[in-house]
Amino acid sequence: QVRLVESGGGLVQPGGSLRLSCAASGNIVNIYLMGWYRQAPGNQRELVATITSSGMLNYADSVKGRFTISRDNAKNTVYLQMNSLKPEDTAVYYCKFRASITWTDYWGQGTQVTVSS
Repeated sequence: QVRLVESGGGLVQPGGSLRLSCAASGNIVNIYLMGWYRQAPGNQRELVATITSSGMLNYADSVKGRFTISRDNAKNTVYLQMNSLKPEDTAVYYCKFRASITWTDYWGQGTQVTVSS
């Protein structure tokens, strides 16, 4: 059974930084894609950033230049460094892993990020 555990969320002032982490445990190998998504109240879940096993990156336009996604394959962990945070970045952030071959998606439980003065 695969489990994703996120950490690093919290309350931060506008202009501040946070680093999210998501680690996978259980029987998961060959993770093709790791990504971060977010959902604000009343909104649909949206893509924030993804990184493939070959290092291909994809960012939402709203976070380009401010957020950086990275992964540690040996630790089955993905990170999201968030700088210059804005109130509109406030949301629950979810990590997602997509396994190679089976294309199975695994989701974390979510971590709250609140940007407010």
